[in-house]
Amino acid sequence: MTNAGTGSSTRSSRPRTAELVRRARETRGFMPDDEGEALLHAAVRAGRSWEGRGARSAVMVEIGAWCGKSTLYLGAAAEATGAVLFSVDHHRGSEENQVGWEHHDADLVDPLDGRLDTLPHWRRAVDGAGLDRTVVGVVGDSAVVAACWGTSIALCFIDGGHGEEPAWADFRGWTPHVATGGWLAIHDVFPDPADGGRPPYELWRAALDSGEWVEDGECGSLRILRRVAGGPGTRSDRKE
Repeated sequence: MTNAGTGSSTRSSRPRTAELVRRARETRGFMPDDEGEALLHAAVRAGRSWEGRGARSAVMVEIGAWCGKSTLYLGAAAEATGAVLFSVDHHRGSEENQVGWEHHDADLVDPLDGRLDTLPHWRRAVDGAGLDRTVVGVVGDSAVVAACWGTSIALCFIDGGHGEEPAWADFRGWTPHVATGGWLAIHDVFPDPADGGRPPYELWRAALDSGEWVEDGECGSLRILRRVAGGPGTRSDRKE
């Protein structure tokens, strides 16, 4: 299986892409640099795959954005390929980000209500990168948004809540919208339980075991899959 981080497009010499990658690396978040560039490379392939299909711009969806680190990697790919990225997050943090947990950041707490609020940080990252015409923020519960979604997706990146309930809700809500030939990226996949939580790994296994997806690369804990069956079809296949 190819390593998702080896594509030359992740090392683009174009100044604009290089600038966005630099900004992504400097943005607060949990994604290692090599995994971020592997995600960018997969998203570039997804965006380019839409060319010639007679469809409008490719649509990408990010589930879980935190402060915008992965958003900038995906946004760089979307901008480079003329795609649109919808970034879905309630911006209140996952279970592991709350008070008393390992990944809690006290400076992300809104002093007015005592709750985590990463939306201002995400907005500054996206606006500061000049991606406001490429990236659309969707603030709300992922499952609620997925239930109302009606557009085929070229690439879906799942990196929301890692607990069993939210992770499976993301998977069941969003994967049906990924077009045949489209991509699914899942973060924090650890085959060894000692390295991390199980739900992302279980999603990855469920996708492969379904026969609808095949492996299409990996980098660190990032797994890339491509849909070979069962998708809704491209937007050009759908009646307007």
